[in-house]
Amino acid sequence: MSSIQTGFHDPRIVETPPAAWSTQWATEADTAAFAQRLAACPAIVRATLVLHGDLGAGKTTLVRHLLRALGVQGRIKSPTYAVVEPHSSTACPLLQPGETLSIWHFDFYRFTDPREWEDAGFRELFASPGLKLVEWPERATGLMGVVDAELTLSPDHDMAHPDTAEAPARRVTLLAHTPAGQQLLEAARS
Repeated sequence: MSSIQTGFHDPRIVETPPAAWSTQWATEADTAAFAQRLAACPAIVRATLVLHGDLGAGKTTLVRHLLRALGVQGRIKSPTYAVVEPHSSTACPLLQPGETLSIWHFDFYRFTDPREWEDAGFRELFASPGLKLVEWPERATGLMGVVDAELTLSPDHDMAHPDTAEAPARRVTLLAHTPAGQQLLEAARS
């Protein structure tokens, strides 16, 4: 019997693998330039982007540059203790004058109880329009819904700066899982 007749299919056969792209950031200016490219892509205003990387990998630094590029004003702090920090931008260059971009920056590093998901209203936040940026997404596996793209940051010790006190360069990999993620990938590599 075919998979159509039985109702069972092997997704490895039917689904296409996510599109991937890798690069290196030698300096924080490279991080800012990457954020600018993402911020110029219209798909960013409704995307869910997850960020992987160890402590100190540069996830929050990237988020700060991205939020600034999207027109967020004021202090941008890490949501490590609050789990989520809401932001909004009325100066987003991708929106019409008078429109507001809603952004939620999640950090699930301290997230331990899936019951918190419902109690905190995260289901509603992920279902609402706007940009969702998620650090430590593996702590909320199975709860977020569709992820458009995932970004992995890791130190690239081969590009370390031996004669300076700068942190090592970063190896960055972007995986696109949806058409919106593919648009972000294309914008990132342009």
